[in-house]
Amino acid sequence: MNLASLLMLTDSRLPAGTHAHSGGLEAAVAAGRVLEPGDLHAFLLGRLTTTGLTGAAFSAAALEAARGPDDALLAELDAEYEARTPSPAQRRASRTLGRQLLRAVRAGWPGPALAAASAVHPDGPHQPIAFGAAGVTAGLSAHDAALACALGAVSGPANAATRLLGVDPDAVTRVLAVLEPHIQDTADAALKAALGPISELPSFSAPRLDISAEHHSTWEVRLFAS
Repeated sequence: MNLASLLMLTDSRLPAGTHAHSGGLEAAVAAGRVLEPGDLHAFLLGRLTTTGLTGAAFSAAALEAARGPDDALLAELDAEYEARTPSPAQRRASRTLGRQLLRAVRAGWPGPALAAASAVHPDGPHQPIAFGAAGVTAGLSAHDAALACALGAVSGPANAATRLLGVDPDAVTRVLAVLEPHIQDTADAALKAALGPISELPSFSAPRLDISAEHHSTWEVRLFAS
């Protein structure tokens, strides 16, 4: 593990655009499903073990594909992740975050893997594919990429919670600390899944997140892009 690079890649100060996204939390708060830290824990755990696990597995697989880089395999992974993301709003958000992540990483760790990932789609790669390419250039392992992606699945919405719920940031930190073993387990499961055929990569979904994302995208006034 390249600990310094992993810490920088997962640092919320990395200008990768995650600060502008709530990962579905804004819609959940507006609907009254998340109102206090206990609700936040349930929301984040659900997100982590569904779409978070899927993204982490694709990140690990993308890192291995980006080592070559194998352009065709990266494109196939991106297409498979697209198929596992039924919400158009979430697809757009994922590609936006993927582009922004590559741009930020390019400033610190330039390399051919980033160019290969950028080329998989005219709108840029999905975020997990970008995580994999970023991991290669930063000297990370496939497990590191899965861990970074799993952590990002909960840390982004957790950061948004302090604004949306008006709760003590220390309470949010406690929620993340309780989730730590689940984040590790998710990364381990993602790495194991990434070793198999692409067609057998996880396809866990969260229908309520998908539906909420579509509703949220129609709001005239909102704090977060997603």
